[in-house]
Amino acid sequence: MPERVSRRRSRRPPYAVCAALFLVLTGCGASGTAPATVPSGGSHAPAPAGTSSAAAIAGARGPAAPARPREIQLLGPGIRAAIPADSRQALVVTGDSPDSSLATAVLYTREDPMVGWQPVMGPWPAHNALKGWTAEHRAGDLRTPIGVYGLTAAGGRRAAPGTAFPYEQNPLFNVSGEGFHGDSLEGSFDYVIAIDYNRIPGASPLDPTRPLGEERGGGIWLHVDHGGPTQGCISLPRGRMRELLRALDPAKMPVVVMGDAAALARG
Repeated sequence: MPERVSRRRSRRPPYAVCAALFLVLTGCGASGTAPATVPSGGSHAPAPAGTSSAAAIAGARGPAAPARPREIQLLGPGIRAAIPADSRQALVVTGDSPDSSLATAVLYTREDPMVGWQPVMGPWPAHNALKGWTAEHRAGDLRTPIGVYGLTAAGGRRAAPGTAFPYEQNPLFNVSGEGFHGDSLEGSFDYVIAIDYNRIPGASPLDPTRPLGEERGGGIWLHVDHGGPTQGCISLPRGRMRELLRALDPAKMPVVVMGDAAALARG
């Protein structure tokens, strides 16, 4: 880098050369020892004492742009756009691969829209359907639907652990037998949160209505993990389900964002 600029009076160098030299000096952080100049109406005025050339240029260009709100980085732009603008809670369930039944769940909140999304719970281990994920869920396909869905109602065989959700305690939340890997299903529906896939938002999780038709499946829930794959639901450890029920607030328009990692990043 040149340490000084020749100040010969014989001839001014062409404007392009001056501009290039100016950029070289300021781009290397030249300080007050070599007077910084900012073009103004064809004249050259020195920067205020104690300011760097970079600061002078920044001042001339106006204040810096505000920081952008934080996004959930593992989500692609399409999936991000599908999250309602008024949602302030998002449970993100990320599958290991398109055909895997293993997943990870993290709860994010967006209390200040200027700050953006922040993780507040998790990561937690989770299970999804035996055969993985699908963008076109069908009854009996043993895959979990990919997408962004509301969370509007809860229930279970056991009493509510303290939740703001409409909660229905009912003995019909009962299941027995074994899962796909010989795991006991007992107690899986002690606590459930209905995922608003092919159902009426706000209705009981036990409501059988299927707005898209029976062939599109339904009854997709968050429920207590039984140690193996599900038929289409998302399962979390018992203690985590209780924590989630206490943390989610219907007034914050909570959603679940779910799919395999590649699909969520691509969406």
